[in-house]
Amino acid sequence: MTTRDSKRAPRVSIIIPAYNTAGLIPHCLNSVLAQTYVDFEAIVINDGSADTPELEQTLQPYLNRIVYLKQENKRAAGARNTAIRHARGEFLAFLDSDDIWFPEHLASQMRLFEQDPSLDLVYADAQLMGDPKGRDFMQRCPTEGMATFDAIVHERCHISVSTVVIRKSVLVNAGMFDETLARCDDYDMWLRCAFHGAKIGFNRQIQAKLNGGRPGSLGQSRAKMAEAYWLILEKALRTLPLDNTQRERLQLQATDIKSRYLLEEGKNQLAEGRFDSAKQLFCEANRSFRRLKISMAVVGLTIAPNISAKIILLWNRVISGLSSYT
Repeated sequence: MTTRDSKRAPRVSIIIPAYNTAGLIPHCLNSVLAQTYVDFEAIVINDGSADTPELEQTLQPYLNRIVYLKQENKRAAGARNTAIRHARGEFLAFLDSDDIWFPEHLASQMRLFEQDPSLDLVYADAQLMGDPKGRDFMQRCPTEGMATFDAIVHERCHISVSTVVIRKSVLVNAGMFDETLARCDDYDMWLRCAFHGAKIGFNRQIQAKLNGGRPGSLGQSRAKMAEAYWLILEKALRTLPLDNTQRERLQLQATDIKSRYLLEEGKNQLAEGRFDSAKQLFCEANRSFRRLKISMAVVGLTIAPNISAKIILLWNRVISGLSSYT
């Protein structure tokens, strides 16, 4: 591991945003310090954590082995960008402070760059802690073929940020993380990197454990994720110099993702007893989906909305198959 006062820059800078994870970050940092690949610096960025006193006390034993930065809250994208600006490494490796790496992670990822110097970004499979079906990341979000721009747009490839190692120059040239995004800023980043020609490699080995058990409503989470993907695709349509084929394919995907969002938000409205709102969302979603189940849902809410209040649990089971999200 390279110390901060060393004249020689490390090859890899590890970027670790910390926000209200004082109780979890020791496991994260211990996994970093256990890496068999040692030519790195570890940068922990406190992103305005409410638990800052506890966090700083927890970090005391690590301060001679990490770079500690502190800022007002700028969300994940802002925290990563701040750390990147301080990073000295040729490569950046990302790790969320509630996730952990297996000891061979960095060595294995850096080996891919040695085997194929044309690679710009590599990612890997990971275990999901708290997944109710016991799946790993690629079982829940499969990767099929090369992670090209089109594959990322159409969700054939899913890149977990806590397994990514990327050339710093590639990320900087793509424009850094978008600090205006409330969520999924990493998806937006990989999308832009791929559009600008980054060659992306995938390691099928399970190399990390991801905290898949974060609190929150699953239905609300599905709606928020779908909304975030849709807005990022709309942003790409506005800001990227797409050719006609790319634009057409991306527009179709954006329409599909928007419909997913409307469907998931409709389910949430239904669960809260807002039947008119749910009906409107289902109608709008079905302009794209054109599914009989959704049409039946709309008819039911039109004819007997009050009865629906008594059968919400049954209703949820009926409509659980309406979305392709898992």
